[in-house]
Amino acid sequence: MPGYYVENFGCRATQADGAALERQFEERGLGRASSPDQAAVVVLNTCTVTAAADQDARAAIRRARRQNPDARIVVTGCYAQRAPEEIAALPGVTCVVGNSHKHRLAEIVLSGGMEIPEPPAFVPLSVLVAGGERLPAGDQRPIFVRPVFVPPIFVSDIFAHTELLAAPVFDAANERTRPNLKIQDGCDSRCSFCVIPYVRGQSRSLPTERVIEEARTLVTAGYREVVISGINLGRWGRDLGRKATLPALIRRILSETTIEKLRISSVEPMDWTDELILLVAQSSRIAKHAHAPMQSGSDTVLRRMHRKYRPWHYREKIEKIRAAMPMAAIGADVMVGFPGETDAEFEATRRMAEELPFTYLHVFTYSARPGTPAAGMGNQVPVHVARERSRILRELAAEKKLAFMRSFIERQIEAITLNVAGSDGHGEFTEALTDNYQKLRLRGRHEANRWMRARVEGVVEGALVGGI
Repeated sequence: MPGYYVENFGCRATQADGAALERQFEERGLGRASSPDQAAVVVLNTCTVTAAADQDARAAIRRARRQNPDARIVVTGCYAQRAPEEIAALPGVTCVVGNSHKHRLAEIVLSGGMEIPEPPAFVPLSVLVAGGERLPAGDQRPIFVRPVFVPPIFVSDIFAHTELLAAPVFDAANERTRPNLKIQDGCDSRCSFCVIPYVRGQSRSLPTERVIEEARTLVTAGYREVVISGINLGRWGRDLGRKATLPALIRRILSETTIEKLRISSVEPMDWTDELILLVAQSSRIAKHAHAPMQSGSDTVLRRMHRKYRPWHYREKIEKIRAAMPMAAIGADVMVGFPGETDAEFEATRRMAEELPFTYLHVFTYSARPGTPAAGMGNQVPVHVARERSRILRELAAEKKLAFMRSFIERQIEAITLNVAGSDGHGEFTEALTDNYQKLRLRGRHEANRWMRARVEGVVEGALVGGI
């Protein structure tokens, strides 16, 4: 059977969707090609969270067409849902499948309805129109003409769909040692800058029994850490009934599976409830790692963003997490350059980032997304100003990360080995990831996918260094 190749762009949720697409093709007898130029079907699973993400997708389409002109190029994902006609107009695209139809992508691609029509050998010039006028009648000189192929588009109202693709996705760079399981999709919030609700739809949850089933399958396959994720993970279960909450689900995963370590990906600040914080803090089987998007430390900016918390709410949550878990990694997403952001508003963000016990920051520059309220706001921040603010926060984040890592020198810490080894001039080492989300170079060669205790000796090139 011809092979397929899925290339993913963007967040963990997109990566998980890509894994589910691979499962669709495998169930229909297709094998995974080793590279796009070896595949009969190339699927580009896109992101659209920024303008740069759209550019990356268009570049990938051009690259796929150049490397493998005979392949069917299928574009899916968030960009496909947001601007299907724009993508369909790009040379080389065979089909556009939005998130609304992603659960049927393999069926659509393999149904036979996507064949590129054979061009007719000749058409008479008398039927052509040049410059808006018909050519002289009776002129029958033959000319070869390629018809214009209009790729089929499979996109409909995303809010009418309740499907949720679910399949564990593996970090290829770490040779499949830490699977990520998406258990929630969509978002019911309407942040003024965010296009994601309009391309992923309403919040919906993977039922509890399905989550348990997938987790058990991963444990049986030998995995020792599983990451659970979603577009708005903290809202898992809101569509399943009053008793379905994220803490309740986590307790069931721990009680009904033998998983050694469960890691929780990003959770919105107000969903870091006292119950969730206590659960993560008290269980040795949950990684000591909390990520809570901040976006801004300015009250006025948060209001313009339509975020549902105030700076003092956010500060209280982060301080509670640190008090409950002194060694936890605590991270945040921070946006600079939101429309109208003044020097004083940025300073409020910088000051909060400096004062709170963050161990890392993901700093983003605002990117206007078509159709969002923020895109129509006036007083857009000049690019050079936004870039300078980004630089300031990135330098601050680097300082805080280094200080946090140095605090572990001469201490013991848990880490899971990854299937990556190397040499740093002082001997061989194995890369590992600590319970609290720090890179660790573990001296010597060690089997992958094993939890070990290490003694930290120092920090080199952004990673802890230590031995068993």
